[in-house]
Amino acid sequence: MRRITIVFFDAGGGHRNAAEALKWVLESPEHNWQVSLLNLQELLDSIDLLRGVTGIRTQDAYNLVLRKGWTRLSPQLLPILQGLIRLKHGAVVKLLREQWEKSPADLVLSVIPHFNRAIAESIRQSMPGARFVTLITDFADYPPHFWIEKESEYVICGTEKARQQGLDLELPEARLFLTSGMILKSKFYQQPAVDRRAERKRIGLDPDAPTGVVLFGGHGSPAMVQIAKQVDKVPNKVQLIMLCGHSRKILEQLRKLRLSKPMVLEGFTSNVDYYMALADFFMGKPGPGSISEALQFHLPVLVECNARTMPQERYNTEWVRENRMGIVLSSFRKAGEGVTQLLKPETFSELRRNAAAYKNQALFEIPKILSDIVGRQSDRVPQPVLANSR
Repeated sequence: MRRITIVFFDAGGGHRNAAEALKWVLESPEHNWQVSLLNLQELLDSIDLLRGVTGIRTQDAYNLVLRKGWTRLSPQLLPILQGLIRLKHGAVVKLLREQWEKSPADLVLSVIPHFNRAIAESIRQSMPGARFVTLITDFADYPPHFWIEKESEYVICGTEKARQQGLDLELPEARLFLTSGMILKSKFYQQPAVDRRAERKRIGLDPDAPTGVVLFGGHGSPAMVQIAKQVDKVPNKVQLIMLCGHSRKILEQLRKLRLSKPMVLEGFTSNVDYYMALADFFMGKPGPGSISEALQFHLPVLVECNARTMPQERYNTEWVRENRMGIVLSSFRKAGEGVTQLLKPETFSELRRNAAAYKNQALFEIPKILSDIVGRQSDRVPQPVLANSR
């Protein structure tokens, strides 16, 4: 049985979601891999500089930035984070080598950024027969030293832009694999069969009005209150499903609003797919997971891009524009204008048609790619191990 270790961490939810989705499909009888998940944060706790100074793990600090909406600082914080990673590069490689010696694998798959040079070097030193694959879970890389490194052995990309970035780093074309989209949880490939009109009516919505689902990850966003107020002013007949995540504060603020249009409020839920099945369009942060989940349900997206947008997510909004999958606003202060534009019959028809044509089967394409990589015998080119140079 082939052994694979998937390296992830809990900075944001997308990396763990990708790891768990792959574990589910790779362990199926069809593929029959032996899968281990490695939370890199747990492995590196002993050398986490931020934890040593503040008591807060690096991944928890990242999640705090997201939860508090401090993302405007992310372009300035990113070089500091990368500097700390470079400072600890040798120690990271050492801990990874020890991990591989205890738990060897035939293939290591990284679904995280920042640490792929260290992972590549540790594998070459401790498991020279193993293959190393990076699965980019963003629409594109944010170079330098984010996802793709010169030491990367194989890279799986969800967009042509990411594949081209690999070529620009002079990675061999045969080492770059293009999937039909971002990896999603298995449930998003098994859409619930619901009677939309009946279910909308059951939860208090107009069965026939255009319906938007609003989602900002697991912790919600203050922007949701702004969106509700703005959309309530538009002349269109429209209603919203607000998925507030763990934020009771936002949930209570929305409950206190006196709005004329129907609105369903929900806290944290594992049934995002159910609510997307009831919707006609999506509004929220331009994360790769959120956009891809919405498109899986053929929902045009309404997102914003400005100084608060995470730098690695800004290309996502370019992709939405270029592929005519939705509308990009400069701010959700203009949410009402965005909804009005989106619901123009000719615009809405085009965007829904484009969203319906988007077919993402990445979760089922990746196991075949990994099997191909493990089966290769003669395409490995020995590379020197560079000590700490960048």
